[in-house]
Amino acid sequence: MGKPTGFLEFDRQGPSTRPVAVRLRDWREAYEAQDDGEIRKQAARCMDCGIPFCTQGCPLGNRIPHFNDLVYKGDWARAAQQLFATNNFPEFTGRLCPAPCESACVLGIGADPVTIERMEFEVAEHAFALGLPVGTTPVVSTGYRVAVVGSGPSGLAVAAQLRASGHDVTVLERSDRIGGLLRYGIPEFKMEKSVLDRRLDAMRAAGITFETGVSVDDAKLAELRATYDAVVLAIGSTRPRMIEAPGKHLDGIYPAMTYLESATRALYSDQPAAIDVKGQPVVILGGGDTGADCLGTAHRQGASSVVQIEIMDRPPDTRPVDQPWPTMARLYKVTTAHEEGGDRVFSTETLEFVGEESLRGLRVRNNQTGDVDTIDARYLFIAAGFVGPELEALGLATAELTTPRSTLQVNDQWQVAIETDGAPLFACGDAVRGQSLIVWAIAEGRSCAAAVDAALLGETALPAPITPYELSW
Repeated sequence: MGKPTGFLEFDRQGPSTRPVAVRLRDWREAYEAQDDGEIRKQAARCMDCGIPFCTQGCPLGNRIPHFNDLVYKGDWARAAQQLFATNNFPEFTGRLCPAPCESACVLGIGADPVTIERMEFEVAEHAFALGLPVGTTPVVSTGYRVAVVGSGPSGLAVAAQLRASGHDVTVLERSDRIGGLLRYGIPEFKMEKSVLDRRLDAMRAAGITFETGVSVDDAKLAELRATYDAVVLAIGSTRPRMIEAPGKHLDGIYPAMTYLESATRALYSDQPAAIDVKGQPVVILGGGDTGADCLGTAHRQGASSVVQIEIMDRPPDTRPVDQPWPTMARLYKVTTAHEEGGDRVFSTETLEFVGEESLRGLRVRNNQTGDVDTIDARYLFIAAGFVGPELEALGLATAELTTPRSTLQVNDQWQVAIETDGAPLFACGDAVRGQSLIVWAIAEGRSCAAAVDAALLGETALPAPITPYELSW
């Protein structure tokens, strides 16, 4: 424990944001850098509790008190060693994770918790800047070959861990670029794609092979199982949940991910986005992070107005009694996108989408008062989550291979009980768990990699932080 009285001396202080008027002119990340002196103060707030509930709150089991202490001491090399031992991609989680570890921070019982998420960010960024090890390159090759289908966070975690164990790993992606949700589902202002590309370069340097434009159906899956020693499906949960209301067919209504992908693709070209809301009224259905991502995107495209609608009641500002510490409470959240403008409406249900061929608005009802109103809209983005992975083309959408939630069924070794001949088939991430957090995807990828490693070698030294049936708080 670097400074025993640190939690008494220093208040929580996160990074400042770039001025709204400035950041709306570009797609760069919203946060400013913190100086090392302030970072050390924030690390000093860690109490080094006898029982580190923060570590238990993290699906990856990150050694949070350890790297906080080392950050306070200015020992970035050892801090990075501690963090990368349990988290392959802290540069991702330090930007994108909702930080269940902070909800479990003991200091958070009576004060603001430690800025654990930002500390991950700082350790990762210092590691890259200082040229410290950010991954593991195998010393000996096992000769085994593994195919990983899907290049989102769980697929990348599987690949990194298996390569560290000495296996030859090929990651297959159906899109034109590697990254999955990290590439096209996360706006640039939350994570610049140079951060992703930097990580992919490190993985290529470690010997991992990436192939894009590869669609895997049942025939291709059979080919992979005949060619490789193991195959892992990390295909995500990509079927969007739509709103079944009259008028759902109207032009101007899109799933949130379709809109976010359109905006990101435009940054790779000189062409305007396929969906551009400049000068138009926009409505977003869904009050979560994906809805906020659409909100920030619409701001940068110059929408005339944006309304974000949530069917649930407004969350409380403080922890409710039915969500006690150390659980991850559902609290009212203000993101950088919300700071930039737009209206938020809670307890509101969509009754009908209004228009002839194109969207002109939507009729809604306040669930508390019963009042019905019409909201003007030319574009509507549905950020209501997902209903499972795309399994039909793979020939895996059967009752025997899926759960009641339409996700892939796996055994306690992350294997899919497919009866056809070929290499063992594994699965992990949102395809198994359903839509969840990036930190759970990485944890599942690491655990699945340990199971694959054990199946190939008979034993494994790779960590397995969770089981297929372990539930998040």
